[in-house]
Amino acid sequence: MNEVTPTANVRLPFRAGDFATLAEGLDYAAKGETGVNFFSSRGSLETRLPYRELRSKALDLASRLASTSLEHGDRIGIIAETSPDFLAVFFACQYAGFVPVPLPLSINFGGKDAYVERLRGMLAAAGARAAIAGPDLVGILREAVIGTDVDLAATADELMARPASAAPLTPLGADDVCYIQYSSGSTSFPRGVLVTQAALAANARAIAVDGLALGSGDRCTSWLPLYHDMGLVGCCLTPVMTQISVDYLSTTAFARRPLVWLELISRFGGTISFGPTFGFELCARRAANGSARELDLSSWRVAGIGGEMIRPQALAAFADTFAASGFDARAFVPSYGMAEATLAVTFNPLGRGVRVDRVARGDTFERRHLALPAGETLPPAASRSFVVCGAPMPGYGIEIRNEAGRALPERHVGRICIKGPSLMQGYFQNAPATRAVLKGDGWLDSGDMGYMIGGELVVTGRTKDLIIVGGRNIWPQDIEWAVEKLDAVRAGDVAAFSVGDDQDRERLVVVVECRLQKPAEQATLRQLVAAVVNRTAGVECEVVLAAPRSLTFTTSGKLSRAAARDHFQRGILRDLETGTAAPALLETPLLAEAS
Repeated sequence: MNEVTPTANVRLPFRAGDFATLAEGLDYAAKGETGVNFFSSRGSLETRLPYRELRSKALDLASRLASTSLEHGDRIGIIAETSPDFLAVFFACQYAGFVPVPLPLSINFGGKDAYVERLRGMLAAAGARAAIAGPDLVGILREAVIGTDVDLAATADELMARPASAAPLTPLGADDVCYIQYSSGSTSFPRGVLVTQAALAANARAIAVDGLALGSGDRCTSWLPLYHDMGLVGCCLTPVMTQISVDYLSTTAFARRPLVWLELISRFGGTISFGPTFGFELCARRAANGSARELDLSSWRVAGIGGEMIRPQALAAFADTFAASGFDARAFVPSYGMAEATLAVTFNPLGRGVRVDRVARGDTFERRHLALPAGETLPPAASRSFVVCGAPMPGYGIEIRNEAGRALPERHVGRICIKGPSLMQGYFQNAPATRAVLKGDGWLDSGDMGYMIGGELVVTGRTKDLIIVGGRNIWPQDIEWAVEKLDAVRAGDVAAFSVGDDQDRERLVVVVECRLQKPAEQATLRQLVAAVVNRTAGVECEVVLAAPRSLTFTTSGKLSRAAARDHFQRGILRDLETGTAAPALLETPLLAEAS
């Protein structure tokens, strides 16, 4: 198998997502030759799946699902492996009138029992009646469904062995739900984002037309997990709605061999590919020995960045490393979005590259919450650089509000609130959580902090992660990024958070995963970390040197500071000086294998 699906259709006219439902989008894409391709960790083509074959397989599976006792609108959990079967079952749900619920992969790095409990919690919260997994994970899934309403737990092949229904299929309609996406946070209280067909259609069209200006010559390349909104909506569903071919590398394969991502772009002329900052950083680190000289990245016109706080220095290092391979730094497209908005809200203008707003630190920023421009003479240590994430797409709005809900002027830091045609209906069967974020005036409180300049958004961090010491706002990313620059510390090895004492005073804790073995080296690192924190934030801190893989990451690859704080306070996450190493708490292989 040597040929991938073509980049463009020969006879089928390009349509930029103007469909009412996801099933309608696949119906149209199936009339052409484009489709999806799945690659091994070494870059060899494993499966070529034109959209017409995906549709045929999905319809066949849909008829099998329709022969079960499931009723229209019932939820079906699907472990979201990067595989043809996941896509086929997901679209089978669309055709059969059932609501798919993508479930995360995390078996290798949280322990089997923890993974089973996570799946069970999501399946129970969704009220799922059926659940599907690949052959390697169906045993885990069958354990997870115990005690839930799931009557059928099977593989796609087992589903195909069932009899087909003779009755006509009843696809999900334009007024129906499209899917439910569960957050990557707590297993105890999972929140399922209810995404409607109308919301998905609106966001896919906005991304295609207003965000990325997609056309028939575009080709997507992705390693992003399909249980995360950027992977599912941005690199799977939007391509279907725009008839664009996609080349897939699994997330675990990327973590083992990140440069394969770039090799696929080079070999097949990829034009669109997104990733969080650490993905670009990892590639630059792996290519530092000059191993990527043979790559041709000149076709890559949209190198999208999202999913976490954007670090301009890491992107600059990537651009420098791969300039000789034809990568143009102007291809970088910082963006902002969230699952509660289906995916995208803002995009940086195409062809502009990374734009940075440099603001002054100190009381103005940390106490008065004003992001005032740093003067030319201000030293780097007295300033902070934030990446501009662009203006909201047409039909979308952003307001920065204070705690009382009042809109703030430009350069005032506050809560990012968003409005638009693709906002979720709410969290599935979770009215209190819905009321906490969806306001009566139609706006959604994102939980993020930021400010506006010239009508464009700048994100400064998560509200819940903000550290307040002595009345000053301290962003944990500032501390983490500064500590990561130390020679003995790797990216992703640091978590900063505050904890209260018995007198309601906050103290700063900085956890650093330590790979040094000698006590003297550990003592030196502890002193260096404390000095860096004092120099960066002007505060004292408690330094915790923890065992490697002690920090927790969500299923989307983000550091969970809330989990780090909780594990620290419960005594699970301990300092190496105590002689007791913290257990491995990673929930995704992304950063574990990448390190």
